[in-house]
Amino acid sequence: MSVLGGVVRSGVGRRRVHTLVIGLATMMAVAASVLGGSLLVVSGAPFDDAFAGQRGAHLSVRFDAREVSAGQLAESGEAAGVSAAAGPFRTATVTPRSDGRSPAWPMTVVGRDGPGRDVDEVALLDGRWPTRPGEIAVSADSSVVTAPGEEIAFPSPPGGPTLTVVGVARSVTRTADAWVVPSQMPALTGPGSGGYQMLYRFADADTAARVAAGGRAVTRSLPPGAVVGEQSWLTVRRSAERDTALYVPFLMAFGALGLVMSVLIVGTVVASAVGTGTRRIGVLKAVGFTPAQVVRAYAGQALVPAAVGTALGVLAGHLLAVPVLAETGEVYGSSSLTVAPWVDLAVVAGALGLVAATAWASAWRAGRLRTVDALAVGRGAAAGGGRWAARLAGRLPLPRPVSLGLARPFARPARTLAMGAAVLFGTVAVTFTAGMGASLGRVMEAKAHDVADVTVPAPPPDFGPRLPGREERPRADPAAVAAAIGSAAGTGKHYSATRVRATVSGPTGTVDVVAFTGDASWGGYTMVSGRWFDAPGEAVVPTPFLTATGTRVGDTVTLEGLAEPVTVRIVGEVLDPRNDGMQVFLDASTLTAARPGLTETSHHIAVAPGADVSAYVDALNEDLAPLGAAARAGGPGAGGDMVVTLNALSAILTSMLVAVAALGVLGGVLLDTRERVRELGVHKALGMTPRQTVTMVLTSVVVTGLVAGAAGVPLGMALHGRVLPAMGDSAGLRLPGSVLDVYHGADVLPLALGGLLIAVLGALLPAGWAARARTATALRTE
Repeated sequence: MSVLGGVVRSGVGRRRVHTLVIGLATMMAVAASVLGGSLLVVSGAPFDDAFAGQRGAHLSVRFDAREVSAGQLAESGEAAGVSAAAGPFRTATVTPRSDGRSPAWPMTVVGRDGPGRDVDEVALLDGRWPTRPGEIAVSADSSVVTAPGEEIAFPSPPGGPTLTVVGVARSVTRTADAWVVPSQMPALTGPGSGGYQMLYRFADADTAARVAAGGRAVTRSLPPGAVVGEQSWLTVRRSAERDTALYVPFLMAFGALGLVMSVLIVGTVVASAVGTGTRRIGVLKAVGFTPAQVVRAYAGQALVPAAVGTALGVLAGHLLAVPVLAETGEVYGSSSLTVAPWVDLAVVAGALGLVAATAWASAWRAGRLRTVDALAVGRGAAAGGGRWAARLAGRLPLPRPVSLGLARPFARPARTLAMGAAVLFGTVAVTFTAGMGASLGRVMEAKAHDVADVTVPAPPPDFGPRLPGREERPRADPAAVAAAIGSAAGTGKHYSATRVRATVSGPTGTVDVVAFTGDASWGGYTMVSGRWFDAPGEAVVPTPFLTATGTRVGDTVTLEGLAEPVTVRIVGEVLDPRNDGMQVFLDASTLTAARPGLTETSHHIAVAPGADVSAYVDALNEDLAPLGAAARAGGPGAGGDMVVTLNALSAILTSMLVAVAALGVLGGVLLDTRERVRELGVHKALGMTPRQTVTMVLTSVVVTGLVAGAAGVPLGMALHGRVLPAMGDSAGLRLPGSVLDVYHGADVLPLALGGLLIAVLGALLPAGWAARARTATALRTE
């Protein structure tokens, strides 16, 4: 090993606390940056690979067959900007009969001769493509659970055809739930029903504006009202990325905090090492070290633990990224889910580059020191530092150890600022994490809608086939249950909810239609904009529904797949992430003609003020038992694996940041006590007890902790106010003020005191060391 390497190794070994702090800070920053960068870059790779391989449609448009002809649609494929087009294909929205495993939910069926090639090449996952009437290929993304060889019956079209499944396929842009040969379509559409589908690829379609411009170009020559729905590939891509993209904003925030703390701590540690090792620097120069070698020696003492922390951070980032990305990869059968090597290289180069630049700048003073001056300097602190503060503190009516401790930060202002900055960032992380947990909790409350005191759950739908000798299970009459609830003593407010499935023009797949009887506005539905519906024909929908359908509050949409189409006007935007936000909430009377005889109904009750919930449930169950229903206390509840993961990740990263902050304080106080060891010996010789010594050392960080904590809380709140809306946008949600406004007076004070707690925890070990130091040993120290 070279002499320079020996000096570096010796310095790393002597400063074990500082080595640990640098390594941990770098590891946390690199882990968060690798994870966040990987999710940002790789999360869309499975979809992008499949989209490129299948030449997915940039825009799929559904047309009303009564308003436009097939010839007109074929000509639209020649519009300016269109690079390729497929269609027109006949479409129908039909509802299959339940087969015992799959509910009777509506699906969009398209007539195509084959899987296609130039536009939207449908990938066959199992079986083959239909070649004659009576055969059907089902999308792997549809609600129908089936396999080749099984049959699907469609009782609603005239003649009620039964089709045999011959294949399972997937369209990367989800252009249909199932496909049949074109000659099968007349049997699936009634007179005057059905439509056409056109699929387009554009020369430029990388932004929503360009896709919209392409849509205007292909429909410009068509009759008004011909378009009944459209779907952009960007909407499908965003849905595919939604789960992983949600993590990126908060991970990047933690990565930035970690990198700043790493730079701060490295600069402080190296500068302190130079300040306390002046005599050692003189010795190194006296034995022949050049100024550049001295600088490299002290910079290397920071780079060694930083390199180890970087390697561990890359490993941790990989381990955390793979499970998050696995689900997306399984959907598209992609093998591109390894973390991009260039992300690793960029993060490693950035982290080590920042550490190296900071360490070199801090060690530059060591290279400029003259050998004679360095050899003549001892370990003691410069005289006169903070004397004015000591005189001022001595006049306060406080015990002498407390006044000495309060004055100490002013003796080394640069070191105090560094410790305060570490505590500041730790407080920022704690404040941000506390706010994020509270906001995610409110999102889960909005998802669960569990404001009700008592719930009568809906009976599970009976999808099983009727077996010989098996009697039909009795179904509770919703009207009778509602009457029993209304007449029960202690009932305050109540409403009932029925969930059915339908489709809307544009996106494929089904939407949840939740029909309410009674006023449900008090049931925990958080409004983002507009208002709650108050009349038949009105509806409220979540943000993702508006995005997927290209609508906004005030527009109308038509629900299909029911006994007859139902047109509703959107009057409000509600926060609800269930079913990817594809839901419609409306009054039950709106569906009276389209879906009569609804029985899968839940009932939600708010008991009267002063009523005992347990006693109310017991009494109500006596009335409901003959009706085949049962009540339970509380709302329906809702969980979320993603929320658990987010909270777990944020807790881990916050704990690491707090540990780094506390270790930063520990390193600063330890360095301070070692510099003052002779002064401590004098204090002990004059009668200072070990307890007073601990008090003095801990008091020296009180002001720093309080000031840093008070400054960190508003910064953490500001970070929360920027990151949470970005996370909501990544998930396709707009978060209302009630979700973001989670900081209140009673919560802010403990968070501000958290800075003091971090500082005191960091100072405990050096305080104990100072208290145990023997007086004679301390007085003999140079």
